[in-house]
Amino acid sequence: MNFSSDNVQVFLAVLDHGSFSAAARALRRVPSAVSMAIANLEAELALPLFDRSGREPQPTAAARSLEPQARLLAAQLQALQVQALALTQGLESRLTLAIAPELLAAPWSGPLATLAAEYPQLEVEVLAAPQADALALLHSGRAHLALVFERPSMDGREAFQEVANEMMVAVVAPSHPVLAAAGGRLREDHLRSTRQIVVAGRDLATSDPRFVFARHVWRTDNALAALSLITAGLGWGWLPRNFARPHVAAGALVEIPFENLTNGLDLWVDVVWSRERPLGLGAQRFVALIGRKKG
Repeated sequence: MNFSSDNVQVFLAVLDHGSFSAAARALRRVPSAVSMAIANLEAELALPLFDRSGREPQPTAAARSLEPQARLLAAQLQALQVQALALTQGLESRLTLAIAPELLAAPWSGPLATLAAEYPQLEVEVLAAPQADALALLHSGRAHLALVFERPSMDGREAFQEVANEMMVAVVAPSHPVLAAAGGRLREDHLRSTRQIVVAGRDLATSDPRFVFARHVWRTDNALAALSLITAGLGWGWLPRNFARPHVAAGALVEIPFENLTNGLDLWVDVVWSRERPLGLGAQRFVALIGRKKG
């Protein structure tokens, strides 16, 4: 038999409490049962674990050598029991979160850290996908949750919770010729006639009309690629202000100065799930945690 979950528990209880009788009280057993469990373990291992020559048993060098691994095994067994209980209560084996790439700098990792502490065995998968693709992953069942901007219209298949708001700003490289041509003060007509870099899904029909102004558009499904194209002077684009701020501060981008309107589109950020499938325990907890970040 050697080590088992039961005799590991007894072995550690004797180490922690200093005697068979104190360990028995902690385990709610009779002292003879604790003494017998240790004697059987010593016989199985052919090792003396406690010196019984004094008033109280003293751990031997062999016991102290085995102690770290025994504590690790006890912790792993406890984690296994917690995970098994959570699974019976509806915890997913894996939680998949699809995030619009413009929101990768949003405060979603903090709630995941709390979730990881509460359910350490839960696997988490984070996918970055353009908003339309993230929602498609959600509706197909590939993702449990999607973190996206508010949608132009309601979809009856979706439930959601507002979690934050994000200011989208039109940005361009300071060297872009449209700034010099407009004398540094642009109007919306300048945007229409200047190439725009758009973050959009892989389906050419999925561009959000709120973010497409120009007649000539380059598309990418990655916010970092859009940033690279814009800073290279290949066009202007909409980016979240929090995402663009360090690049504006470094002089790689400027928020476009408009003559006749304010540069900014304030949007809510939602965590979205499907009404067609029940949320697991981990997804429910993540929604509750990220919902606290609102405001």
